[in-house]
Amino acid sequence: MFGKLRDYCRDYRWTLYVAVVMLACLTALTLVVPYLTEALFNGVLGQHRWRELFWIVPAVPALSLVGGVFNFIQGYLSGLFGQKCTFALRQALYARLQYHGFEYYDREHTGNLMQRLTGDVEAWRMYLSQGLINGFNFIFCVGFGLVVMLTLDVRLTLLTLVFMPFLAATVLRFDQRVRPIYTRIRQAASRLQTVVQENIMAVRVVKTFAREPFEMVKFQEANREYALRNVDAGYYQASFIPLMQLIGNLSAVVLIWIGGLQVVHGQTSIGALVAFFGLLGYLTGPTQQLGFLVNLFAQSAAAEARLLEILETPDAVRDRPGAAVLAPAQARGHVRLEGVTFRYSGPRGAASLSGVSLEARPGQVIALVGPTGAGKSTVVNLIPRFYECAQGRVLVDGRDVRDWTLQSLRRQVGMVPGETFLFSATIFENVSYGRRDATLEQVRRAAAMAQADEFIMELPDGYETIVGERGLGLSGGQRQRVAIARALLYDPSILVFDDATSSVDLETEFEIQHALQSAMAGRTTFIIAHRLSSVRRADEIIVLDRGAVIERGRHEELLRRGGLYQEIFDIQFRDVGALRARPRAQREVGGGAG
Repeated sequence: MFGKLRDYCRDYRWTLYVAVVMLACLTALTLVVPYLTEALFNGVLGQHRWRELFWIVPAVPALSLVGGVFNFIQGYLSGLFGQKCTFALRQALYARLQYHGFEYYDREHTGNLMQRLTGDVEAWRMYLSQGLINGFNFIFCVGFGLVVMLTLDVRLTLLTLVFMPFLAATVLRFDQRVRPIYTRIRQAASRLQTVVQENIMAVRVVKTFAREPFEMVKFQEANREYALRNVDAGYYQASFIPLMQLIGNLSAVVLIWIGGLQVVHGQTSIGALVAFFGLLGYLTGPTQQLGFLVNLFAQSAAAEARLLEILETPDAVRDRPGAAVLAPAQARGHVRLEGVTFRYSGPRGAASLSGVSLEARPGQVIALVGPTGAGKSTVVNLIPRFYECAQGRVLVDGRDVRDWTLQSLRRQVGMVPGETFLFSATIFENVSYGRRDATLEQVRRAAAMAQADEFIMELPDGYETIVGERGLGLSGGQRQRVAIARALLYDPSILVFDDATSSVDLETEFEIQHALQSAMAGRTTFIIAHRLSSVRRADEIIVLDRGAVIERGRHEELLRRGGLYQEIFDIQFRDVGALRARPRAQREVGGGAG
C-alpha cells in the first residue's frame, strides 16, 4: 500500500527518517533498564556493592529525561509526516476530481466521493502517523530486545522464540479475516453519507411529499448496515487481542518455570532472570499491539484501494499531445457537427445521438427543439468536449475540438444550464466567477443585459448579498438571470442557453430576449427551449427526435411543412387559440377563477 502512494510522501521522507532514528534511540535507551536491573540484583543486593547505587539511581531519571526528549521529537515528527503526506494526497485527489469528465460523475455518487476525501484519507493518515511508527517500534523492540536477551541467556532466548510462529500465524489469520470486513465498512460508510447528502439536498422534495418516515427507514437501513459491519470488525478484534495476550502470558509462564529452575541449579543469576523477565515485557507489549497495527493496516488497505480508484481512473477527455490554444483574438465561433454519434454509458445509455450533422456560422442563432430525451443537451455538451463523441467530428473554427486544448476551448463557450447552480457566495462573486478580474461596472453591465441588475440593487446588500447554499436565497427566475449574467460576463464567442429562461415569466423572458439581442451580436448562439416563443427568431431551428435530426429550417418554414415542430407548436398554443375563439363575455365570466 505504501508503495503505490509513496509519491505523496517522497518530499517529506526525511521527516519520517528523523522520527525513526529518534524512535530507535528511545528504544535503545529503554533497553538499558534491564542492565541496570541486573546490576541492582547481582551487584547491590547479591554482593552488597552499595556504592553502585550512586550511579544506578541517577541513571534512571536521566534515562527518563533523555527518553522523553526523544519521544517528543519522534511523536511530533511522525504526526507532522502524516499531516504533510495527507495534505499532498488530498490535493492530488481534489485535482483529479476537478479534471474527471462528466462521464465519471454520471456513475459516481456525491456521498461516495465525499467519504473518500474525508474518511478514507483519514484512515491513510492514521496509518502514516501511527501505523508506520508503531511498526518500526515493534521491529526495534523485538530486534534490540533479542540482542540484549542473547547477551543475558541464549537458552532462555531460544525458548522465547518458540512462541513466535504461533504469533505470526495468529496475526496472518486476523489480517485475512478483517481486511475484507473493512472494505465493506468503507462501502457502507459511503452509502450512509450518500443517503444523508441526498436527503439534505432534497429536503424540500421530502417535505412536499411528506416522505419523512420513508427517509427515516432508508437512513436506518444504511445506518444499521454500517453499524453491523463495525460490529463484525469489533468481534474479530475482540477475539484477537485476548489470543495475543494468551500467547504472551504463556511465554511468561514458561520463562518463569524454566528460568526459575536454572536459578535453582545455579545455571543463571537471579539478576539475569529478573532482567530477562523485564525484557519479555518489552517484547510482549509491542507484540500485543500487533492487533492494533493489523487493524490499522486493514483499514488503510481498504481505504487505499478506494483512493486509487480516483487517482488511477483515466480521464475520458484529455488534451491531445500538441493540441493548439484557441486564442480569444482568433475565436470566431464557427461550429460544425459532422455525422456525430454518441451514447451515454450506464443508466442513460438510451439517450444518444445518431449521425447528427449541423452547422452554426459565426453570429448565427441556432435553436434546438424536440421532445425530452431527444438529444438537445447532448449536442451542446459535445461542443466544449464535456463528452467525447463515438463517431464523427465536432469542429470549432475549422478544427476538430480534440485539436484544441480543453482550457482554451471551454474559455470560448459560455453555458447557461437549465438547472442553475450558484455558489454560497456574494452575487458579485457568482457573476464574476469566470472573470475574477472583472470590475463592478462590468458585472453590473452583464447583469443589466440579463435583466438582473434591478432586483439585485433592491437587495439589502446589493451585489454583496450572500445568496446562500446553491443560491436558494433567490427565486428560480432570479438564479437563472444571475447565471445568464455570469455567462455574458465570460465574454465567449459561443453562447449556449439550455432552457435558460424556463423559470421566468413570459414578460421577463421577453425582456431578457430583447436585452440579449445586443449581447448575442457577433456570437454564435445555441438556444434549447421548450417554449417555442424563445426560438421563433432563430436563424435556423433544428428539430431532434430520438437522437436524430428530423427537421430543420426557420420558424415559418417548419410550420408550413406540418411535421413535429408544428405538432409542438399546436400543443403549446392550442389553449391560446381556443381562448381567443371563445366569446368575450364568456371569457370574462370564467376569467376570475385562475
